[in-house]
Amino acid sequence: MSVRNLRGYATLDIRLGSGPQLIWGPNAAGKTTLLEAVVLLGLGRSHRTSTDAELIRWGADYLRIEGIMGLAAEGAPTGHGPDPDADDADADDDAARPMGAALDVSLQAGGGRKRIQVNGVPRRPAALSDHLRTVLFAPEEMLLVVGPPTLRRTALDGLTGPHDRSYASNLTTYSRALQQRNSLLRSIREGEADRAQLRYWDEPFLAAGAAIVATRLRVLELLAEPLAAAHREIAPSEDALTISYETNAPMRPGETPRDSLARRLGETAEKEVWNGSTLVGPHRDDIAFHLGGRDLATFASRGQQRTAILALKLAELDVLTSLDGRPPLLLLDDVFSELDPARRGHLVRRIAELPQALVTATDPDDIDPDLRRRAHGWRVLPAADGATVQEGEA
Repeated sequence: MSVRNLRGYATLDIRLGSGPQLIWGPNAAGKTTLLEAVVLLGLGRSHRTSTDAELIRWGADYLRIEGIMGLAAEGAPTGHGPDPDADDADADDDAARPMGAALDVSLQAGGGRKRIQVNGVPRRPAALSDHLRTVLFAPEEMLLVVGPPTLRRTALDGLTGPHDRSYASNLTTYSRALQQRNSLLRSIREGEADRAQLRYWDEPFLAAGAAIVATRLRVLELLAEPLAAAHREIAPSEDALTISYETNAPMRPGETPRDSLARRLGETAEKEVWNGSTLVGPHRDDIAFHLGGRDLATFASRGQQRTAILALKLAELDVLTSLDGRPPLLLLDDVFSELDPARRGHLVRRIAELPQALVTATDPDDIDPDLRRRAHGWRVLPAADGATVQEGEA
């Protein structure tokens, strides 16, 4: 991977081998930013901010991250990122060589357009995850059970996208229709627009919204058994862990997701005008964890919450692997200190089964000793002219 001008990194060229990669160093040194670079290569966006301008190193005029999947191949380039001229002519070759893809994400300062390339060919962000799928386990996700619904929707969307090539497009269409509906509802409330104008945006809102809900429900069904199995493995003495989709447009017998959403739009029409916003739809839906049939958020101890979240991440690994047999890249950002020895042990066993995993820690002593023996070490050091990464034992 080659990184230029990402937050605290001015220049970084690194070759990450197979197996566990332990990345350690003091707080604010750049450990999380290194994982962020990988997330950018897999999603085309950061998991830490929705504002791209925040990613560019202060004073720099561009950001670029390049990476090559499958460096074990003979003759693969090292140290300086992929050859930008490689495979320019054949966009269709992307899917045929998922373990040898060259990924490139770049951004110009001053609001310039983000550029994404796969094997030298301009692509949409969704194409990146065809080659680099990630499962991220970060400290902020310890709030996944009891935090705001947006955390759970984001987690669900990240898992749903790889299962439906049209999902990202549906989210974009839905977001645009929602924005326009809300603007019109405010104008109607002020007497500046007519209610009939809503019909133009209701159609894409219903079509995209129904598709989003249908895909989410399908993926939750796929997730159910791996989630229950992972939880049984981690906490065999506890009740069964289940997950449900919580919506303010529930389907009645015989209804489709579109039917229920259309019905609820009619039922909330007057209230929508009063509030000046759309009150139903997948942007307000949620998922809930249940332990023995009870909502986990209402009673769970912190240990039970951690167990549920860890089970979810292990289930994500299984569900994404089931797509084509390729396990995703597991990114663990300083989470071992949050887990007790038993949960650490379960996580280490799963890490050992993966082709590669990136694990960060402030203090290597926070890492399970067995994992430290298996891992390849990388030390991150902050510096005024840019963070550096040194290879060596942890």
